[in-house]
Amino acid sequence: MNQKMVGKRINIPKYQGIYYRESSKRRHLGKADKCFDICYRDSKGKLIWEKIGWMSEGYNAAVAAQLRAERMQTVRHGDELPREKQAEITLGEVWKYYNEWLDTGKKEAATDRSYYKKHIEPVFADHVLSKITPLDLERLKKDLSAKGLAPATVKHVLVLIRQLINKAIAWGKWHGENPIKKIKLPKLNNSRERFLSKKEAQMLLKELEKVSYQLYNISLLSLHTGMRAGEIFALKWGHIDIDNGIIHIADPKSGHARKAYMTNTIKEMFKNIDFGKAEDLVFESRVNDKIDRVSHAFRRAVDRLGFNKGITDPRQIVTFHTLRHTFASWLALQGTPIFTIKELLGHQSLAMTERYSHLTPDHKRNAVDGIEKLFTTAVTSKQIKNQ
Repeated sequence: MNQKMVGKRINIPKYQGIYYRESSKRRHLGKADKCFDICYRDSKGKLIWEKIGWMSEGYNAAVAAQLRAERMQTVRHGDELPREKQAEITLGEVWKYYNEWLDTGKKEAATDRSYYKKHIEPVFADHVLSKITPLDLERLKKDLSAKGLAPATVKHVLVLIRQLINKAIAWGKWHGENPIKKIKLPKLNNSRERFLSKKEAQMLLKELEKVSYQLYNISLLSLHTGMRAGEIFALKWGHIDIDNGIIHIADPKSGHARKAYMTNTIKEMFKNIDFGKAEDLVFESRVNDKIDRVSHAFRRAVDRLGFNKGITDPRQIVTFHTLRHTFASWLALQGTPIFTIKELLGHQSLAMTERYSHLTPDHKRNAVDGIEKLFTTAVTSKQIKNQ
């Protein structure tokens, strides 16, 4: 290697004995490529410098640190500790462990399995983890987008790769830095914008009542409380306090318990359902088990009403989640403070609720209009006085 191609060695404070040099000619991901070196002393105390490899070849500081540790162990113990070099694990081998872990109850297990089979296995199954570079992942991202996959799908695939490598590190199957850290994940603009008018909501509930009384009740509950589908499906009779009009949401998406408050309509709804034991589910599937997804009958009812006809923007399409969004939008339109909406929805941060702020009555504009009136009044009074 031409020494003039690289600059001086720079120590990496986080890793003792690990240095990198930047190339003046080689490029990697738009920046100067880095060559990693390690230094250590041999059994006679002589300082040894060893080139490890380039970042573009898949090497990084963590890998260099691991190799340095191996060199030092050999120097200190020689043949006293004969070691068989363990073959590096491939992403396909990590998947076997991960696939078993999915059976412990992880959400979206079916989606993970499908995405791995379709998009990850054909590309990376035989790659050892240290050879999966950020550049490889950038190429995958580009290829998936070129195939017409939605940004959300591309992001899910990349996040799954991140999870696989993170689990390999956590399970002690590999030691290194996750290359996904160098990748910018696709930004999604999928914040729902469509909400139902009062007339549309009445039309939808009427249509659902014809199809399924339980689906009607589930939808009514979401529209009146803002509860998510999963929260409703997990609802047990022990969570219902009709006397005080409170619903205790014990297992929300955010992981923080909260309360929902019943309207008179919801109180009457619960009174008309056969009250069960505290541990019994309020709403059950046809096999008397927990419901795992919103019935397809909901989408068919929406289609019959034509709410989604000609709409392709996912933010404008009416889904079951639109009911929760409608609940929040109606609160904002009637002037409910954003912080109160945040608490009722169970959002973890106010930023998640601020999407509804544009619907609240415009107090700032009203304040400025007040200044206008004061100014106009003052001018008019002055004119009258000068007459």
